[in-house]
Amino acid sequence: MSGPLKGVRIIEFGAIGPAPFACMMLADNGADVIRVARHVPAWRQGIMDASKDVLARSRRVVHLDLKTPEGVREARALARDADGIVEGYRPGVMERLGLGPEVLLADNPRLVYGRMTGWGQDGPLAQRAGHDINYIALAGALHAFGREGGKPTPPANLVADFGGGGMLLAFGMVSAILHARATGEGQVVDCAMLDGTALLMSMMWSLRSAGVWRDERGVNLLDTGTHFYETYETSDGKYIAIGAVEPEFYALLRERLGLADDPDFDRQRDPKAWPDLKARLSTIFKTRSRDEWCRIFDPTDACVTPVLSMSEAPDHPHARARGVFTTIDGVVQPSPAPRYSRTVNDAPRMLRPQQDDRDAIRPGRRTALCASEPATDS
Repeated sequence: MSGPLKGVRIIEFGAIGPAPFACMMLADNGADVIRVARHVPAWRQGIMDASKDVLARSRRVVHLDLKTPEGVREARALARDADGIVEGYRPGVMERLGLGPEVLLADNPRLVYGRMTGWGQDGPLAQRAGHDINYIALAGALHAFGREGGKPTPPANLVADFGGGGMLLAFGMVSAILHARATGEGQVVDCAMLDGTALLMSMMWSLRSAGVWRDERGVNLLDTGTHFYETYETSDGKYIAIGAVEPEFYALLRERLGLADDPDFDRQRDPKAWPDLKARLSTIFKTRSRDEWCRIFDPTDACVTPVLSMSEAPDHPHARARGVFTTIDGVVQPSPAPRYSRTVNDAPRMLRPQQDDRDAIRPGRRTALCASEPATDS
């Protein structure tokens, strides 16, 4: 793979959700990610067609039975030649397999050992099962998602699994690999979705400390409490999104809606006025279709956009111009991000059914990490 992480090798012990997402990001950005695929129990087979699994793209695969001495030996040999490993099991599972940090770091002192869990490696809940909805609930995030007077509404599983989990682990892996390259010292990266979710709420904690964010849902600046940060239904049953927070953008919104001289809309920052102003905007937006409103707002900085479905998003002109989405083997998916001016990422490649790259992977053979560090070939 090409990209800024070319020459970095990661061994991924197959899991679901956030750990594969982290490894997808690393692979997208040039790392050589080798997935150790465990034998899947019959009852779990068929849930996901590997050829359609976007999170598994751009990997090499080795099938090992980690419950056998031979499988463990082969896994240790792979980790001995790697910059990092990623595992997403409950605390203690890797230790019971004979592949815990003490063992693998003794084999390879420069190794970065990435651990992805919901609750972390320690604490009262460390051994408890959970999913995204549970982690965001305990972190104080889920309570903030929802409409005024309504119940908490989880934003799919984007926050803990992918934002506070996989993406944070990818960042932690790169940070620790940079440290290992500078010092020769590997370490464990304890990435918990609970911790990451709390971190994603940092700005809300700032607003709360400043007295401008309340515990109540749907009454705050960025949670649909205002009339200028909200979605509105249009005449064709579709939706428009508005984010006219700054005064200059709010002025453009008023201008395009014919409300520039309406004194009621001068009360942008008055929470007492928000419900009535929201009701008025709701009535106005239902007078035209979504596309008609787009034509009215497109030339401006009023921060008004259509709410697109997954079917629609890849065809938006801006998404097409930037190549935000791509189609690989018939599977529409997001393109790698971010973009670099020099180290351009390769196009992703999907896993093949029954893929096994064992013969192509030789422990001891490495691509150079940088120009001053030669590759080895043993």
